[in-house]
Amino acid sequence: MIDTNSIFNINSQSDFETLALQIFIFQFENNPVYRSFCDLLYKHPSDIKRIQDIPFLPIQFFKSHKVLSSQKPIQTIFKSSGTTGNATSKHYVTDLSIYQKSFTKGFQKFYGNIEDYVILGLLPSYLEREGSSLIYMVDAMIKTSKHPESGFYLNNISELKDTLIKLDSEGKKVLLIGVSFALLDLIETYEFYLKHTIVMETGGMKGRRKELIRKELHKRLKAGFGVNAIHSEYGMTELLSQAYSKGNGIFSCPPWMKVLTRDTEDALSIQNIGQTGGINVIDLANINSCSFIATQDLGRVNNGHSFEVIGRFDNSDIRGCNLMVL
Repeated sequence: MIDTNSIFNINSQSDFETLALQIFIFQFENNPVYRSFCDLLYKHPSDIKRIQDIPFLPIQFFKSHKVLSSQKPIQTIFKSSGTTGNATSKHYVTDLSIYQKSFTKGFQKFYGNIEDYVILGLLPSYLEREGSSLIYMVDAMIKTSKHPESGFYLNNISELKDTLIKLDSEGKKVLLIGVSFALLDLIETYEFYLKHTIVMETGGMKGRRKELIRKELHKRLKAGFGVNAIHSEYGMTELLSQAYSKGNGIFSCPPWMKVLTRDTEDALSIQNIGQTGGINVIDLANINSCSFIATQDLGRVNNGHSFEVIGRFDNSDIRGCNLMVL
């Protein structure tokens, strides 16, 4: 059995690789869906010598299968938003304390203690449905925050405007975390010149607006909020960790998370640094589900272990997923 505390005590690339290989063996032996996928690829632990050899489970499996590496009772099910008529991803979580530890320590690594911030959540599309892992995280951050002004803002953007201006003028450390379309709605109604506020977008127009490339989105948001940079959060229903960007769409991972890219023509081939391909995520906090996930995002890994998200695969572009019917 793997000690989950070791996930959050990684101090080097060597530590990460050693633990990743241990978790691969654990999930191969305890996750029937992942085991079947590996078997179909004829990949056995004896074949896996480095993290690049590990098979990455296509993220679509979370829509059709129960991806679990644990026999413990399920504490919650995180669900993706999805569009009407489409299957949604379901992430069965047997230990919420791991998620709590992951997002708390992950935020702390990049921004410091949560309790030092006023946390303002502008996430209407997520608040209107159940089972959002993002809402779970932001709600926990709001409760951890030592400031009475922390909270969610759904339809009360006039109050949010007043709160933002007041807190910023008082020099308080503020994190405004919001979905892209809601942040755009806010700056199209009010004008801001914020000096002490971090504005963080979580991506996605969720069908409410025309999609914008990140550069254009950030340009509008920077002008509307009067800030020098727009921060971003990269996470998803199927993961228990987040990467963060402090500007320009360049993301960094906490020590227990790593991004690789795969060849778009050969899903089993991991690319060199600097090449554009499908984003594969290793999330060691996801020990009770699957830590090795092939996403539908396109991106590029840079030197220094940072990465960029460039776009999404069209369904017609997804290759190497014809093993999905187990």
